[in-house]
Amino acid sequence: MAVQWLLVCHGLATLLVVVSFLCGQWPIFQGTFVQRIHYFITFGAYDYLLRCVGFVCGSRGTDAVLAVEYRCCYRSNPTLQVLYMAILGGTYYLIVKSSFSYIPSYYLGEIHRYTSLLAVGVGVALFLLTSFLDPGTVKTENVSRYLSAYDYDNIIYSEKDCSTCRIPKPARSKHCSICDRCVARFDHHCGWMNNCIGERNTRFFMAFLLWHFLLCVYGTIVIGLILAGRLKEFKVIYILTVFYGVENTFLGLAPHVVQWLLGSYNTQILLMVFLAIVALLMAGFFGYHAKLCLTNTTTNETFKWQEYINLSRSLSEAKANASTVEGTANGLTHKPPKSKWKSFFRRSPSTVLEVETQRNIYDKGAMNNLWEVMFPLSSRLSFWQAKTKTG
Repeated sequence: MAVQWLLVCHGLATLLVVVSFLCGQWPIFQGTFVQRIHYFITFGAYDYLLRCVGFVCGSRGTDAVLAVEYRCCYRSNPTLQVLYMAILGGTYYLIVKSSFSYIPSYYLGEIHRYTSLLAVGVGVALFLLTSFLDPGTVKTENVSRYLSAYDYDNIIYSEKDCSTCRIPKPARSKHCSICDRCVARFDHHCGWMNNCIGERNTRFFMAFLLWHFLLCVYGTIVIGLILAGRLKEFKVIYILTVFYGVENTFLGLAPHVVQWLLGSYNTQILLMVFLAIVALLMAGFFGYHAKLCLTNTTTNETFKWQEYINLSRSLSEAKANASTVEGTANGLTHKPPKSKWKSFFRRSPSTVLEVETQRNIYDKGAMNNLWEVMFPLSSRLSFWQAKTKTG
């Protein structure tokens, strides 16, 4: 029984850590232990590590840790790529060792031995495509093609040169400090891929997220059907209701069935919970990036627009406050009395703010935006030739 409770506690602790890490900054968790766990995971633990190393090893130890951090977080390296392959390979190995002996089962045919391998192979292929294909590197020889792809909106993008590459900077591009190159339609630098996500590999990145979500759902369902088949083959429900007198209802049977499964198939339960949690994470990431693709926006542009709107709001508030102060100063001089009703209904200048909103000139409608992600503008010869002639 101790093993079952240990597995339950392990699953709850894993779920708490995942939720705290991903959602700890949400307003609903402000001031709660979830926010404190999020802070500890993201900042506190590393800060304590640096202090501990500095106390034990001195400044040399701290410098060594900082050097490792710089190498892993701010320079291109395959650490997370290796970790991905280890997680994928290790999980599949555990599933094969623990569950393939039960295939075929009451609910599953033998074909799932091969479809699972094929599904994992497709996932690895999408990972390799996203990792090693050119994301859209802007160079001297191709800069004219990328310049013709998108117009400058003169708000978050304006015509200028890249200070590092010394070439014209196309609209929607960004110089990645990790890869040390300009990337067209830059979205973000993905550490798991050790590559930037840009105009030419966004489609493979989206396919990677969607496929791994489906892969995890498939794995969860298959293991669930294996366990359901074991329940059927051992006639657990029949034995519990007939020989032990357990009430034949969900609430009556559930505790006994769960106890039996945890005692007999704890590895499969652990794998199923792990795959379900990863599936939820993949669904969240895919949903976020799908929304960006449907509106023809990138992660980089989301941050740029937020900075621009915040700056505009601050300037509007400053102007409103200045108008209020000026109005107060002018009010000190003798003026004829105004109607009380006009004063009552007149809004304070500080509340009338001209707040900027996002004006995305690249949004051409959901279907056209998806088509643009699947077939990038700079890779279409007809589009480039037409732009060249008109330019």
